[in-house]
Amino acid sequence: MPAHYFGNEVGTLTRREALRRAGTGFGALALSALFAEEGLLAPSARAAESLTPLAPRAPQFAPKAKRVIHLFMNGGPSHVDTFDPKPALTKQAGKALPSLLPTERKTGAAFASPFKFRKYGQSGIEVSDLFAQTAECIDDICVIRSMHADVPNHEPSLMLMNCGDARQARPSVGSWVLYGLGSENQNLPGYLVMCPGGYPIAESQNWQAAFLPGVFQGTYIDSQHTDIEKLIRHIKNRHVSHHAQHAQLELLQELNREHMERRQREADLEARIQSFELAFRMQTEAGDAFDVSQEPESIRKMYGPGVQARQTLIARRLLERGVRYVQLWHGEGQPWDSHDDIAVLHANLAKQCDQPIAALLKDLKQRGMLDDTLVIWGGEFGRTPTVELPTAGANQGKMNGRDHNHYGFTMWMAGGGVKGGHVHGATDEFGFQAVENKVHVHDLHATILRLLGFDHETFTYRYAGRDFRLTDVHGKVINDIIA
Repeated sequence: MPAHYFGNEVGTLTRREALRRAGTGFGALALSALFAEEGLLAPSARAAESLTPLAPRAPQFAPKAKRVIHLFMNGGPSHVDTFDPKPALTKQAGKALPSLLPTERKTGAAFASPFKFRKYGQSGIEVSDLFAQTAECIDDICVIRSMHADVPNHEPSLMLMNCGDARQARPSVGSWVLYGLGSENQNLPGYLVMCPGGYPIAESQNWQAAFLPGVFQGTYIDSQHTDIEKLIRHIKNRHVSHHAQHAQLELLQELNREHMERRQREADLEARIQSFELAFRMQTEAGDAFDVSQEPESIRKMYGPGVQARQTLIARRLLERGVRYVQLWHGEGQPWDSHDDIAVLHANLAKQCDQPIAALLKDLKQRGMLDDTLVIWGGEFGRTPTVELPTAGANQGKMNGRDHNHYGFTMWMAGGGVKGGHVHGATDEFGFQAVENKVHVHDLHATILRLLGFDHETFTYRYAGRDFRLTDVHGKVINDIIA
């Protein structure tokens, strides 16, 4: 706040303040004239202000994808039980395996997958029975079997996967995408996160904007609810007409912006103002976007019953309406963190999401949206090919589950310019660690940005005197998976 600002006396200036403003103004005029002569003058301030922070923007170069849906399997699904078959585990079941890597917690003997793998599609890629319906779309899917991260703990691995850094507060992937591309619909949040039943581990840090302006943060929806007023609190105003509410908002905007200008456009205050404006605009469109009863019965049956089916169908409706980035969390109540009873727990979890995922891929394809929609599937890490020992302290001593494994795991992508029916990289014969065409999380992020039309090394945001980027000082684009 200026040193000589006297509360409500807006029209009063001290002599010192008047001279300061006049001097600044003359300097600005001189600089403007100089820039004009050099052809460097930016558009007028009024023209710049007419663009909302979420207005659609062109990427650095021609993109292959223009929207993203991230299917996040919370807790770490087992790659050797889903998309990375390991026959050697069956042969060596119950036997000690050679020590191929250092482990943070001791594990036991080889643990054969309780699920059968089969070949699907023209590509003949093997997928387990857990995802038999998703496997029907395998020719549109690029399976990355050589992912690796940094540590075997949930919180830092979630932060790394979602924000590009395991320790520091950094903007999430969705926030970077929204910052770069804006949104095609100003009446809905450009970045939506659906996580039924409450926040996951690390809570809203998973979709934070960090040092980016707050308008780019993900908007959380508790998708366990079907009532729009529970999904989005205060979405309807039962006391004031729409016209009167609009007039109130205009007055509030005027007062807020005057308040903000006197505080050097403080970022938190600006984000709050933009939130008020978006909340008002959402009243006209959010109810329609979240109402899956408007879909034909055949489409609702295709997605199936349950929370996962409904939120996946909502995600397609949001993408259809111009929302830029949607993240769907799966693993409410019981995450994919199967330290025990993996045969039962993984089967239950896959049953909840296999049909909706397959339906999403087919639905996007038949609507002509899959080509420019990037679909991402995976968790924060994988699981060990060996059984977890009861001495590890993380299970109930049943010896029928798997521990965390960040040395090697699987993710897949579909649509959005990736090679369908393609397998990239490999883990060793038992699935312990990535050994062929290794892909770090930073490499995955670099590739996502490349598909969206950005060079991850030059797509930056200046903060605290430094140009930051999603991949920090790491990452390389995986060109082999780009069609």
